[in-house]
Amino acid sequence: MVNGRTVLGRFPAGGPRGSRPAEEFAHARRLEGRPAEVVMDLATDTFLVIVRGSEATVRR
Repeated sequence: MVNGRTVLGRFPAGGPRGSRPAEEFAHARRLEGRPAEVVMDLATDTFLVIVRGSEATVRR
């Protein structure tokens, strides 16, 4: 956990046109009950799929 966030996945920003692997991954995590969201890490030019703080645990 970094800055109150748990990183679930990292995806390069330069993916093929029309491809959104980070969004698809986040959507799959939301279907599992995790409030995942996609943010951009400008320092590494990657998209991160994160869950914030106490929301990192799976809710059933």
